[in-house]
Amino acid sequence: MTDTKKLSIDIWSDVMCPWCIIGYKALEQALDEMDGEVEAEIRWLPFELNPDMPAEGEDRVAHIARKYGRTARQAKDASRHMAERAEGLGFSFDYAGDLEQGEAPPQAMMWNTFDAHKLLRWTLAQHGAERQMALKLALFRALFQHRRRIGDREVLLDIAEEQGLDRLAAAPALDDAELAQIVRMEEQAAFDANVTGVPAMIVAGKFLVPGAQDAETYKRLLRKVAEKVKG
Repeated sequence: MTDTKKLSIDIWSDVMCPWCIIGYKALEQALDEMDGEVEAEIRWLPFELNPDMPAEGEDRVAHIARKYGRTARQAKDASRHMAERAEGLGFSFDYAGDLEQGEAPPQAMMWNTFDAHKLLRWTLAQHGAERQMALKLALFRALFQHRRRIGDREVLLDIAEEQGLDRLAAAPALDDAELAQIVRMEEQAAFDANVTGVPAMIVAGKFLVPGAQDAETYKRLLRKVAEKVKG
């Protein structure tokens, strides 16, 4: 029987990025199908797709149309394509909240995510990769499935508390200048590595996998890296 290879996987990502949850779910599928060949410690690194996003946010379809020069129809078509791919990997972008009969779901919005990145970085430092993962996935669900205002500090702390984190301990992290600098440095590291979009995964500290790949591609790449890594 082949020994399990332990690999670190660091993922530059933004909570706002639908391709990031799609890429993660494909990676998760790949690891499951590899059946113990690789044991991965996954850590999330900060990357802001829209660092200048104002506090009031922006409608998601309007944002995609404006940023990428698309019509509203093209932006909706792109969103539908992403939703179909995510659905195939077990993650729904459909609104999952409670609605009164005839009521429309809340508007899908883009938010500033710098505070979310600080909270994720604090969770990693204080509680480790598994708790950071739980928070990251909770943030994805909060944004895409419940359309919560994750640019709002109180909402972020609500989500942290829902994941079993100490709200009173987490709150000061959002105003911690040193922590903010660490997040900025990790964002700069992405640019220094010529990462211009996310997800971008660094496997075993040095092998870059850009973009959201499918599960078969992740399996092939992870096996190649595992062959090269000692121990």
